[in-house]
Amino acid sequence: MFDTKIAIVLLSSLMTWQKLNVTSFLTSGIIGETSSLIGEKYVDKSEYQYLALNRQPVVVLEAELSVLKKIHARILERSLNCSLYIEDMFATGNDEANRGTVKNYSSEDLPLVGLALRDGRKIVDKVTKGAKLHS
Repeated sequence: MFDTKIAIVLLSSLMTWQKLNVTSFLTSGIIGETSSLIGEKYVDKSEYQYLALNRQPVVVLEAELSVLKKIHARILERSLNCSLYIEDMFATGNDEANRGTVKNYSSEDLPLVGLALRDGRKIVDKVTKGAKLHS
């Protein structure tokens, strides 16, 4: 059992490929911020080595836009670290362009499609209130 929780919150209206893509990007932000989340390499019986994975489970949630914006507001109110993905990023081709699209918006005007955070379990549960488990 972990005393922290990782939650990904996706805009429920995204297409499946978008949800998978956004989840991957958002998770990388959490892992990049906390390198201790990476475990050891995996080795099979034939001694082939595989890359290490995240040690901590990730809960994937979904929400309508109004709820996603409330979650974002709660993150900002508490000054929590989070990763984000905005609609404009689907049309860019690289990290620099992605950062440029985010810079075009004030915090409250971001066209959010996904957020991820890792913090204490109770804090994450309070902040993500209103989102439901992705099905």
